[in-house]
Amino acid sequence: MTTSPASQLLADLSDFIMGSTVAKCAVTDLAIQWAGWAVAAALKTEKFYDLAGSGTFILLAHLSRLWGGAAHLRQNVQTGLVTAWGLRLGTFLFMRILKDGHDRRFNNVRGSPGTFFVYWTIQAVWVFVTLLPTLMLNSEKRNTPLGMRDYVGWTLWGIGFATEAIADQQKWIFKGDPDNVGKFIQSGLWGYSRHPNYFGEILQWSGLWLSASSVMQGPQYISVASPLFVWFLLRYVSGIPILERQALKKWGSDPGFQEYLRNTPLLWPWPKF
Repeated sequence: MTTSPASQLLADLSDFIMGSTVAKCAVTDLAIQWAGWAVAAALKTEKFYDLAGSGTFILLAHLSRLWGGAAHLRQNVQTGLVTAWGLRLGTFLFMRILKDGHDRRFNNVRGSPGTFFVYWTIQAVWVFVTLLPTLMLNSEKRNTPLGMRDYVGWTLWGIGFATEAIADQQKWIFKGDPDNVGKFIQSGLWGYSRHPNYFGEILQWSGLWLSASSVMQGPQYISVASPLFVWFLLRYVSGIPILERQALKKWGSDPGFQEYLRNTPLLWPWPKF
């Protein structure tokens, strides 16, 4: 009895998804987020929400490499880049919430354990889907020589990392200046994109997928969902829509802000001459 290509693909996909390393990482991810929810709900605080998310990225990247049983150069670099991203962004977000005292995303959530649980579960999904190329790469014992995909991918990651870090620092300094109270930032990288930090975030995960794809085959290519998911989440769900609404509410009647909207792209930057 012959098996159709579609049936074989589904079987291969099922076997891969249930692979021990990826499955153990998924369970660990959920366990961490749900434990975080239990503590956060009891204390009615969101102060360590982002820190738990970035810390889970780092932990799963290293656990997947350990459980995968191989330590090829590509896997080591990939794990190191995820670690660098997590340490920088996690530290920045934790310092920011300590300074601000709260996160507006949770204003109507802290007192509702059920809704809080949904937020923590969504974070588990975000971690797993975004990290999927790394988990697949680190669970793969097969290796191929480094090639153009790796070098282009790591370059994209580097540009994205620098863009996000610089944009975050520029906004941090701008908001910390008493002369800028009530003003919106339009200097530095924020003069080329209204959300340059998100642009950098998308570049990083796109670069990591590109490098990891060097050893992918068959159903493993579904991990392209990682950069697409990051883009969709930031562009249409939890990032840009919320910030754009807040900005319009605050500065919508300001002629200077209206000009900024007309002359500055929403996400993808272009140089001004």
